[in-house]
Amino acid sequence: MVKVGLTGGIGAGKSEVSRLLADLGAVVIDADRIAREVVEPGTPGLAAVVAEFGEEMLTPQGQLDRPKLGALVFSDPERLAALNAIVHPLVAARSAELEEAAGSYDVVVHDVPLLVENGLAPRYDSVIVVDAPEETRMDRLVRLRGMAPEEARARVAAQATREERLAAAHFVVENDGALADLEPRVRAVWDRLRTV
Repeated sequence: MVKVGLTGGIGAGKSEVSRLLADLGAVVIDADRIAREVVEPGTPGLAAVVAEFGEEMLTPQGQLDRPKLGALVFSDPERLAALNAIVHPLVAARSAELEEAAGSYDVVVHDVPLLVENGLAPRYDSVIVVDAPEETRMDRLVRLRGMAPEEARARVAAQATREERLAAAHFVVENDGALADLEPRVRAVWDRLRTV
């Protein structure tokens, strides 16, 4: 088994690279998806978030109000650390279960947005960083995700710098253009991973 960490700043296109790697045959373990699962209604994770942040972080249907919580934690590093202290151990435990279920010859890609921020690079045989210039990322966040510019800036500022991510990379996938440009770049990294 080859264990790969995949990361990139918000808006860099990490999810698209993750999808392309899955299409090529990687076993993808998506930390964002798991982070959503561990705070679903009825989970201990959601109960812990409510205990920390209050009932006002729930929708009328009893689900986590992710935009409301995000607006709070991404403007307050202490509140973000409190949320991470709840969610990250739950995500790590579920990720480990999924990795154990993979085959011994598989390439297992851990899609981890905060890989660098949480010092996780040493856990992997290789780290792939999806990179795009900040102005490209900001444009994607505002234009494609509908974020207000100040929210986009807060999200970018809450993450590692581009330089910090690149320093952790074994492979860098540049994603500042079209999808047609991205696919051969991902395939080239995949071909190298298959020979590790």
